[in-house]
Amino acid sequence: MLLLFLIFLLHTTSLVTSSSDLRPGFYSNTCPEAEYIVQDVMKKALFREPRSVASVMRFQFHDCFVNGCDASMLLDDTPDMLGEKLALSNINSLRSFEVVDEIKEALEKKCPGVVSCADIIIMASRDAVALTGGPNWEVRLGRLDSLTASQEDSDNIMPSPRANATALIDLFQKCNLTVKDLVALSGSHSIGQGRCFSVMFRLYNQSGSGKPDPALDPSYREQLNKLCPLDVDQNVTVNLDSTPLVFDNQYFKDLVAGRGFLNSDETLFTFPKTRGLVRFYSTHQSQFFEAFAEGMLKMGDLQSGRPGEVRRNCRMVNARRAHLLPDSQQEMENKDEIHACI
Repeated sequence: MLLLFLIFLLHTTSLVTSSSDLRPGFYSNTCPEAEYIVQDVMKKALFREPRSVASVMRFQFHDCFVNGCDASMLLDDTPDMLGEKLALSNINSLRSFEVVDEIKEALEKKCPGVVSCADIIIMASRDAVALTGGPNWEVRLGRLDSLTASQEDSDNIMPSPRANATALIDLFQKCNLTVKDLVALSGSHSIGQGRCFSVMFRLYNQSGSGKPDPALDPSYREQLNKLCPLDVDQNVTVNLDSTPLVFDNQYFKDLVAGRGFLNSDETLFTFPKTRGLVRFYSTHQSQFFEAFAEGMLKMGDLQSGRPGEVRRNCRMVNARRAHLLPDSQQEMENKDEIHACI
């Protein structure tokens, strides 16, 4: 029985990791082509549908802020678990899960059971930025995939598009991320699109006033009124900045001009504590790129310390026999604490 249990642990890779375990070149011996494979699939996705790579890049944010970077957000619901895909900040917003499926399938063919879905998110996010003109950086790898997910945790942690700078600063500080990290990482909205749903209150009822947000540039507001009228299907999408296919510092230039799409974006310019950094990055693209890469690395280090595995399918945990797990591990698998960062 002991031998059977040890074999089971070896195959499920149920280990505890910390940020100190993460390192560049983690798969250099076990799957040396891993990063090339991820990049190749991301290139194909960019060619097929440019918006998809921006969608995949956001996975790192929605994954890492909720109980660490463990690919919990990729898990589909089960009869016993409400996953994170239908959480308030994710439903009708996160998309392009099929790109991760494609990456995982390619990696499983080459190196079965080796590369975690959590690391796929980290690599694919980096590639999404680099392939659209942004910075490139050496990622730290070696994460494990979570054994569970929590819609409740995601609902309680992830910020709303209505969030102001104070709320965002508080969230980032809980994750040991600075105001500089907040402003730089908000530059992820340099690529991609957002839904009309996220801007309707700014156009028609800011702060319950029945009026538009006064921070909106009048000509930009008129443009948004045409794209997102009151009777619009609120899943219609609008560019997050004026160069949505190119990762650059145009996002910050737009904020300075009152042309930020989301309230949580424009608040970075209207709030005194963050305004200076927005101005700085609007005129210093190379410094923005450097700060963005640094912030992505710091965010990627967030780990919960919970048991994990390398999933064979990113949408579901590997098959296991519960009676072989020690009581302490079963308790950790069923653990239902909310970590508004680690």
